[in-house]
Amino acid sequence: MADDYYNLLGVTRGAPKDEIRKAYRKCSREFHPDARPDDKAAAEKFQQIQEAWEVLGDDDKRAKYDRFGSAAFERGGSFQQGGPVDLGDIFGSGGFDLGDLFGGGRRARPPQKGQDLQASIKVGFTTAAEGGQHDLTLRTNTGVQRLDVSIPPGISSGQAVRLRGQGHPGQNGGPNGDVLVTVRVAPHPWFHREGCNLVIEVPVTMTEAGLGAKVDVPTLTAGEVSLTIPAGSSSGTKLRLRGKGVPDRSSGQRGDQIVTLKIVVPKELDDQSRKLLEEFAERTADNPRDGLW
Repeated sequence: MADDYYNLLGVTRGAPKDEIRKAYRKCSREFHPDARPDDKAAAEKFQQIQEAWEVLGDDDKRAKYDRFGSAAFERGGSFQQGGPVDLGDIFGSGGFDLGDLFGGGRRARPPQKGQDLQASIKVGFTTAAEGGQHDLTLRTNTGVQRLDVSIPPGISSGQAVRLRGQGHPGQNGGPNGDVLVTVRVAPHPWFHREGCNLVIEVPVTMTEAGLGAKVDVPTLTAGEVSLTIPAGSSSGTKLRLRGKGVPDRSSGQRGDQIVTLKIVVPKELDDQSRKLLEEFAERTADNPRDGLW
C-alpha cells in the first residue's frame, strides 16, 4: 500500500473531489499498461493510483484515511487490493478508444503532416504572363534550401504556387509540409493587365486618326504587328488584337490585346500648318460638345 495517497496523485489534503478525480485520470493515463507495455514499474505505479482513488474517491473512506491513515484499511479493512478498475473514471463518461489514445499498441501518436512554409518572390511581367522558372533560396531552421519554382502561365500578382513536400518534415511518419510561394509581378513599361487581356496605349497623329492609317503596334511575345486605324477615330478608341493576350490559368485560352488610341497634337505649329488648321476649323462647323451636357 502506498505511503501517502495525496502525494501519489499530486494533490493537497484539502483538495476538492473534482480536483482529485482530474489528478487520478491524468496519472492513470500516464501509467496505464497500454501506454507503457512491459514496464513493471509503471504497472506497479498504476496499481497504487487505483488504490489511492479507491480511498480518496469515496467520502467515507477518505474521512477514515484522513483520521487514521492507511492503517484504517489493514487487517480486514474495506479496501481490496487488486479490485476492478473503472475505465469510465479514468477516461470520462463519454466513452474511449484505447487505439486512439495509445495507437493500438503500435505508436503513441498518429502521423502528422509537417508545417507549411511561406515565401515570396518577384517575377517579370512576361514570366508571369507566359510562365517560366524562378530560383528560390529558402532559409529554415535546418539550413539553406534552394528550390526551383515553376511559374504557371497567366499567374497574377498575389496568387501563390504550392511546392508540395518541401516544407517541414512530418511527425510519426506523416508527410512533409508544403512551401507556399506568393508571387509578385513586376510592372511593364507599356502593358498592363485586365484579367487575361493586355492593354496598351498607342499615340497617333491627328491625320492618322482623321484619315485612317496602318501603324505598327508592339505585342508582348510576337514582336510588332500592323494595326489598321479606321478613319475618324477619336482619342480613347479601343481596337482589339485577338489572341494576343495572356493565357487563362484554367482553360489555357488566350485573351486579347486591347489598343487604346491617344491622339497627340503638336506643341508647336509653323505658320502654314496653323493656316491649314484654321481653314479646317472654318469648314467644320460641328461642335462635339453640342447636346453633351
